[in-house]
Amino acid sequence: MKTKLAICLLLSAASIATAENWAQWRGPAFNGSTTETDLPTKFSPTENVVWSADLPGPGAATPVIWEDKVFISSTDAKADSLEAICINRKTGEKLWQHQIAKGTRKDYRSLFCAPSPATDGEVVVYFYGNGDLVTFDLDGEKLWARNIQKDFGPFAFLWTFSSSPLLYDGKLYLQVLQRDKPVEGRGLSGQKNESYLLALDPKTGKTLWRVVRPSKAREESLEAFSTPIPMVDDDREELLVVGGDALTGHDLATGKELWRWGTYNPTRIPHWRLVPSPVAGGGVVLTCAPKRDPIYAVPVGKNGVIPTDDLPWISEDEPEVSSDVPTPAFYDGDFFVLSDVRKALTRVDPKTGEVKWRLRTPGYSKYEASPLAADGKIYLINFVGEVVVVDADTGKVSAINKMDEPSDNPVRSSVVAAHGNLFIRVNSKLYCVGE
Repeated sequence: MKTKLAICLLLSAASIATAENWAQWRGPAFNGSTTETDLPTKFSPTENVVWSADLPGPGAATPVIWEDKVFISSTDAKADSLEAICINRKTGEKLWQHQIAKGTRKDYRSLFCAPSPATDGEVVVYFYGNGDLVTFDLDGEKLWARNIQKDFGPFAFLWTFSSSPLLYDGKLYLQVLQRDKPVEGRGLSGQKNESYLLALDPKTGKTLWRVVRPSKAREESLEAFSTPIPMVDDDREELLVVGGDALTGHDLATGKELWRWGTYNPTRIPHWRLVPSPVAGGGVVLTCAPKRDPIYAVPVGKNGVIPTDDLPWISEDEPEVSSDVPTPAFYDGDFFVLSDVRKALTRVDPKTGEVKWRLRTPGYSKYEASPLAADGKIYLINFVGEVVVVDADTGKVSAINKMDEPSDNPVRSSVVAAHGNLFIRVNSKLYCVGE
């Protein structure tokens, strides 16, 4: 009896160890991966669905999960509003919903609910492209709210601003990397618009520090839609920030710049806005140049200005190793780079840049959502809601699962995994999928 009990306890402990929360946009390791196992390969809106929940409107925000709660930002198409929603992870029942603001967009390409929420198990933060920043406890009680545009000036972006909040080590981090001059009436007039990093107390909303981030970029190349990412290397913790033609590392306590590499834009092309966030792994940080340009591997643990000659590799000889929008994932010791413009997924060695395998992405629709890496699989989702499952070892397509119909609003929310299930957000539904 004691032996059987010991085995049961070991199995239970192993099960608990593999059940992870997905509390931030890029997951528990901030790199698009998770240790979740037994995730499904084949599914549909009616097959291997644990539950589905109706959403009031489209949105590009990725759901985040903490224990038995799923948090998601959405629009309400009928009310023309921005919503903060919480759903029961086990049943799909809506637990609470709060209207944040009226108005869902300022241009035809994007909605204000592109930033993903973030939680630390005590508070959940919702941020929107109109500047609204609102925090609740996990039961839906409002803690505090601010509007970043009202506090620090209107955003100077040609398109809709989007950068997800980061909760890490007791602080809430935001970045606003924007133009120095107004564009089409957006931004401060009569003075320079500053790009900055911001740290707040997540429980009170109090500003802890605001640090200006300088840049040599010009015009639209000053704009970044990336998200700040924490990195730990040899007991050194940093905040990684990319945009404005440069990658920088910052002290988490003060925001002070520790090092800088730049640039992926030596000729200062003025229309190179940046979308992919940095991703660290294998002793390097990947920086994706815009459009169809290469990826740069920047060494970690440096100080001051890092010369380009010190970079271990640049993907100049591998044109498919490129990304204009998706952020790469790091998993099983390698990077998985999804190129929306080159229509390819590649597995890349972090030390050498060697391509271990290459896959042309299936179908004709674009893939802008960042990949999920888990359970020996890579999960991709395209504009029409087709979830492609790729074997991480071989690069072969295991399944193509149609989860939505084409619409005027492309699917841009990444597939995530938590507690043994996949969570797939399409335009009007959130699916919890599992075998």
